[in-house]
Amino acid sequence: MSTLPHCPLCESTYTYEDRNLYVCPECAHEWPQGEVIDTADKAAPVTDANGNVLEEGDTVSVIKDLKVKGSSLVVKVGTRVKNIRLVAGDHDIDCKIDGIGAMKLKSQFVKKV
Repeated sequence: MSTLPHCPLCESTYTYEDRNLYVCPECAHEWPQGEVIDTADKAAPVTDANGNVLEEGDTVSVIKDLKVKGSSLVVKVGTRVKNIRLVAGDHDIDCKIDGIGAMKLKSQFVKKV
Protein backbone atom coordinates (compact mmCIF):
# COMPACT_ATOMS: atom_id res chain seq x y z
CA MET A 1 0.00 0.00 0.00
CA SER A 2 1.49 3.32 -1.06
CA THR A 3 1.60 6.24 1.37
CA LEU A 4 2.42 8.80 -1.30
CA PRO A 5 0.04 11.79 -1.52
CA HIS A 6 -2.49 12.15 -4.32
CA CYS A 7 -1.78 14.73 -7.02
CA PRO A 8 -3.09 18.12 -5.84
CA LEU A 9 -4.25 19.08 -9.35
CA CYS A 10 -5.91 15.98 -10.81
CA GLU A 11 -6.28 13.82 -7.65
CA SER A 12 -4.42 10.92 -9.33
CA THR A 13 -3.36 8.08 -7.04
CA TYR A 14 -0.40 7.11 -9.25
CA THR A 15 2.13 9.63 -7.94
CA TYR A 16 5.77 8.63 -7.56
CA GLU A 17 8.95 10.04 -6.06
CA ASP A 18 11.79 11.47 -8.13
CA ARG A 19 14.66 12.63 -5.92
CA ASN A 20 13.06 15.33 -3.73
CA LEU A 21 9.92 15.76 -5.84
CA TYR A 22 6.57 14.04 -6.19
CA VAL A 23 5.48 13.55 -9.81
CA CYS A 24 2.06 12.82 -11.28
CA PRO A 25 2.29 10.69 -14.46
CA GLU A 26 -1.23 11.63 -15.57
CA CYS A 27 -1.01 15.44 -15.60
CA ALA A 28 2.82 15.81 -15.36
CA HIS A 29 2.55 18.04 -12.28
CA GLU A 30 5.63 18.11 -10.04
CA TRP A 31 5.78 19.44 -6.48
CA PRO A 32 8.37 19.35 -3.67
CA GLN A 33 8.02 16.74 -0.96
CA GLY A 34 6.57 18.13 2.24
CA GLU A 35 5.02 21.17 0.53
CA VAL A 36 1.38 21.91 1.27
CA ILE A 37 -0.39 23.06 -1.88
CA ASP A 38 -3.56 25.13 -1.78
CA THR A 39 -5.96 23.51 -4.24
CA ALA A 40 -8.84 25.95 -3.69
CA ASP A 41 -7.95 28.06 -6.74
CA LYS A 42 -6.74 25.29 -9.06
CA ALA A 43 -9.30 26.03 -11.78
CA ALA A 44 -8.52 29.05 -13.91
CA PRO A 45 -11.46 31.24 -14.94
CA VAL A 46 -12.97 30.54 -18.36
CA THR A 47 -12.33 33.39 -20.80
CA ASP A 48 -13.66 34.16 -24.26
CA ALA A 49 -11.60 34.91 -27.39
CA ASN A 50 -11.04 38.51 -26.22
CA GLY A 51 -9.99 37.60 -22.69
CA ASN A 52 -13.28 38.52 -20.97
CA VAL A 53 -14.20 36.23 -18.06
CA LEU A 54 -17.31 34.15 -18.76
CA GLU A 55 -19.87 33.26 -16.10
CA GLU A 56 -22.86 30.93 -15.84
CA GLY A 57 -25.89 32.32 -17.69
CA ASP A 58 -23.95 34.72 -19.94
CA THR A 59 -24.87 35.32 -23.56
CA VAL A 60 -22.10 34.77 -26.10
CA SER A 61 -21.71 35.13 -29.85
CA VAL A 62 -19.86 32.66 -32.11
CA ILE A 63 -16.87 34.27 -33.89
CA LYS A 64 -16.16 31.52 -36.43
CA ASP A 65 -18.22 29.11 -38.55
CA LEU A 66 -18.25 25.83 -36.62
CA LYS A 67 -19.11 22.49 -38.23
CA VAL A 68 -21.35 20.29 -36.09
CA LYS A 69 -19.66 16.93 -35.65
CA GLY A 70 -21.69 14.04 -37.09
CA SER A 71 -23.98 16.34 -39.05
CA SER A 72 -24.01 18.57 -42.11
CA LEU A 73 -25.12 21.55 -39.97
CA VAL A 74 -22.94 24.61 -39.39
CA VAL A 75 -23.12 27.13 -36.56
CA LYS A 76 -22.66 30.44 -38.40
CA VAL A 77 -20.62 33.46 -37.33
CA GLY A 78 -22.65 35.80 -35.14
CA THR A 79 -24.98 33.12 -33.76
CA ARG A 80 -26.03 34.20 -30.26
CA VAL A 81 -26.07 31.58 -27.54
CA LYS A 82 -28.01 32.46 -24.39
CA ASN A 83 -27.73 31.04 -20.88
CA ILE A 84 -24.44 29.16 -21.16
CA ARG A 85 -23.22 26.65 -18.57
CA LEU A 86 -19.52 26.35 -17.77
CA VAL A 87 -18.08 22.85 -17.46
CA ALA A 88 -14.65 21.28 -16.97
CA GLY A 89 -13.05 19.39 -19.83
CA ASP A 90 -11.76 20.05 -23.31
CA HIS A 91 -14.96 21.98 -24.17
CA ASP A 92 -15.69 24.76 -21.67
CA ILE A 93 -19.32 25.61 -22.51
CA ASP A 94 -22.53 23.56 -22.55
CA CYS A 95 -25.39 25.32 -24.31
CA LYS A 96 -28.49 24.93 -26.41
CA ILE A 97 -28.52 26.55 -29.86
CA ASP A 98 -31.85 27.26 -31.57
CA GLY A 99 -32.30 25.04 -34.63
CA ILE A 100 -29.41 22.76 -33.69
CA GLY A 101 -29.91 21.61 -30.11
CA ALA A 102 -27.54 20.83 -27.25
CA MET A 103 -23.90 21.67 -28.01
CA LYS A 104 -20.51 21.83 -26.36
CA LEU A 105 -18.34 24.79 -27.39
CA LYS A 106 -14.78 25.83 -26.75
CA SER A 107 -14.52 29.28 -25.19
CA GLN A 108 -11.86 30.32 -27.73
CA PHE A 109 -14.54 30.44 -30.45
CA VAL A 110 -16.99 32.75 -28.68
CA LYS A 111 -17.09 36.33 -27.43
CA LYS A 112 -19.17 37.77 -24.61
CA VAL A 113 -22.13 39.90 -25.72
